[in-house]
Amino acid sequence: MEKNDDVRFILASIKVPALLKDHPTHKRSALPFGRHDFSFHLQKAKESIHRLATSLIRSWGQPNLLCSSSLALNRPEQEQNPRRLQHGKEDEERVLISEVLIRNKDGEALERADLEGAAAGALRFSRPNSALTVREVQEDVHRIIDSGVFCSCMPVAVDTRDGIRLVFQVEPNQEFHGLVCEGANVLPSKFLEDAFRDGYGKIVNIRHLDKIIKSINGWYIERGLFGMVSDVEILSGGVLKLQVSEAEVNNINLRFLDRKTGEPTEGKTKTETILRQLTTKKGQVYSLLQGRRDVETILTMGIMEDVTIIPQPSSDGRKVDLVMNLVERPSGGFSAGGGISSGITNGPLSGLIGSFAYSHRNVFGRNQKLNLSLERGQIDSIFRINYSDPWIEGDDKRTSRTIMIQNSRTPGTIVHGGQQSGHSSLTIRRVTAGIELSRPVRPQWSGTVGIIFQHAGASDDKGNPIIRDIYNCPLTASGNTYDQMLISKLEGVYTGSNDYGSSMFSFNVEQGIPLHSEWLCFNRVTARARQWLEVGPLRFLLSLSGGHVVGNFSPHEAFAIGGTNSVRGYEEGALGSGRSYAVGSAEMSSRLVGPVEVVLFGDYGSDFGSGSTVPGDPAGARGKPGYGHGYGVGIRVDSPLGPLRLEYALNDKYARRFHFGVGHRN
Repeated sequence: MEKNDDVRFILASIKVPALLKDHPTHKRSALPFGRHDFSFHLQKAKESIHRLATSLIRSWGQPNLLCSSSLALNRPEQEQNPRRLQHGKEDEERVLISEVLIRNKDGEALERADLEGAAAGALRFSRPNSALTVREVQEDVHRIIDSGVFCSCMPVAVDTRDGIRLVFQVEPNQEFHGLVCEGANVLPSKFLEDAFRDGYGKIVNIRHLDKIIKSINGWYIERGLFGMVSDVEILSGGVLKLQVSEAEVNNINLRFLDRKTGEPTEGKTKTETILRQLTTKKGQVYSLLQGRRDVETILTMGIMEDVTIIPQPSSDGRKVDLVMNLVERPSGGFSAGGGISSGITNGPLSGLIGSFAYSHRNVFGRNQKLNLSLERGQIDSIFRINYSDPWIEGDDKRTSRTIMIQNSRTPGTIVHGGQQSGHSSLTIRRVTAGIELSRPVRPQWSGTVGIIFQHAGASDDKGNPIIRDIYNCPLTASGNTYDQMLISKLEGVYTGSNDYGSSMFSFNVEQGIPLHSEWLCFNRVTARARQWLEVGPLRFLLSLSGGHVVGNFSPHEAFAIGGTNSVRGYEEGALGSGRSYAVGSAEMSSRLVGPVEVVLFGDYGSDFGSGSTVPGDPAGARGKPGYGHGYGVGIRVDSPLGPLRLEYALNDKYARRFHFGVGHRN
C-alpha cells in the first residue's frame, strides 16, 4: 500500500432501522420511536464502538494498521504511550481531524441543504482542525440521530494528503405522505388529522413524532381510557402506520361482600338491577372516569354501603375484566325522631313535630322503595304511604314511578288566620292519592308527569267541618264541606349539579280536570329559579319564585306571601294571599369559623293586586298589604340535619321578627 493511498477505517457506526418492527421487543413498547428504543440501538453501537476504540488505541503505534503519515507526524513524543493516566483516569487517544463533511450513505453530497444543515448543526465536537477521541465522535453521532430526521449515521475517516477527513454518512427519514391508524375506535379522527396536518410532505421527524404519540397517549389518560399507541411503522411511500391498543371491557362480574367480615356472600339485590345502572358496557373501551361515575350512581341508589371496581386482565390480552365489589346496606327498618315546622310560629311548642317511619329500600331486590311515615304535631299531622320504583323494568329511558297516598292535617291560618270564639283554630284536611312518572329529559334536566286526586276541606279545632272562616269568607270553592279535584301535573327541573350551591330552575303546571260536575276546574302555574355567585370569600344568592292560577280553586290554596321561606320580617302568610305572586330574595354570606357563616339578606314580595280576586277576599278581610319587603341579618350552622338558620328581620312596617328554620329555603 502506497503512502498516498486513501485508508478508510470505521470509528463508530449506528444504524436505526426505518422499520422498527425488526426490534425484538418492539411489540411491547408503547413508544417505539421514543428514547427507550434509541437507547437500545445506541447502547449496542456504544459497545461495538468501545471495542473498536480499544483496538485502535492499543495498535495506534503500529504503522501496518494505520498507513497514515499525517497521524504519525502529528503525534508528539510525549503521546507515544497510548495509555497515559491523568487524575487517576485513563485518557483516550486523540486524532487530528482536518476536515468534516456531511454526505449521504453512498458518500455523495446531500440533495437538500436543510438536511445537511440539520446534521451539521447537531455536531458539537467534530470541527475542522480539531483533535477528537472516539467517544466525542460517538456523541456527535448520537446528536445527529437525536435530531430526529435521520434513520442512520455512519462516521467514516478518510486519510488524505491534507490530513484525516471525517465524513458523517447519513440516511434521512422518508417524507411523510400518508397515515394509517388501526385499533383506534374511540380516538377522534379529527384529533389525528390535526396532529399530523403540518407534517405532510416533510421529512419524518422522530422527535416530533414522539411528541405526537405522547399527545395521543395523553388524550387517553385525560379521559381515563385504557388506550395507548403500541406500534409505529414507516411503510414504503412515506406512509406512517400507527397501531393503537384499546382495552375493551370483556366481562363485568358482581361480587357481594359481607359487611362485617368482607368475605364473599350472597347478595339480595338482583344482578340486572345493578348492571342496568352502569354506563360501562361490554365491548366498550374501559374508562376510569366512567367507572367512577358508575360507582357514584350505584351509591346514589341508596342500597349499597360501599362499591369498588377492580380491572383485571382477561384471557384475551387485548381486553379487561371488571370485578365490582358490593357491600349492601341493611334493607330497612323502623325509625323515630322529631323536628320543627317552620310554618308554625305561634303558641308554645306549636312547631314541634314527632315522627315515626318504616322504610324498605330494596323491595324484591330491585331497588324499589316502600315508605310508611307518620308525623304528628300539636296542630298538624301527616300520614303518608309512598311506593317508588326508580327504574321501571323494561324501560330504556330510566323512567321512575311513584305511587302515593297521603292523609294530612295542616293549619289554615296562613290564608285564613284569625280567631273567633266559635272556632279558635282552623285546620285544612286533605286526602291525596296519585301516581307520578319521572325521567331524565336532557343532561341536567328531568321531567315529571302525574295524575292526582285530592279531597280537601276545613274543620274547626273540634274536628267539625266548616265552610266559612271568622270573617264569613268561604273556605271551599264548591260551597260544599269538601272540594274534590282531579289534577294532571307536568313538572320540569334543571339543576346545574347535585350541589345546593349550583344554579336551579323549575316550573310546574297543574290542570284541574272536571270529570265530575262538582270537581274543580283550574290551571295553576308556578316557577322557581336560583343562582349562586362567588366573589372571593363572599357568596351571593339570587332567587325568584312566582305563580298564577286561573279558574275555580279552593281559597285556602291561594298563594301565601310572608314568612321564613318567603318575605322575612312578616309572619307566615301575613303579607298577602292571592291568585298571583312573586317573591325575590338576595343574600350575601361569608364563612366566619368552621361551620358557622353570617348572612345579610333582603326580600320583596307582591300579589300584584290579586288578593281581591280570591273567593271571599280573605287577604282584604284581614288587611294584608299585598306587597312589602324585609331585610336583616342571620347566622347559619351546618349540621347533620341540614343548615340551622336563625335570622333577625325588619319589615317595611318597622316590625321586627326572629325566624328559625332547618334546611335550605324553598
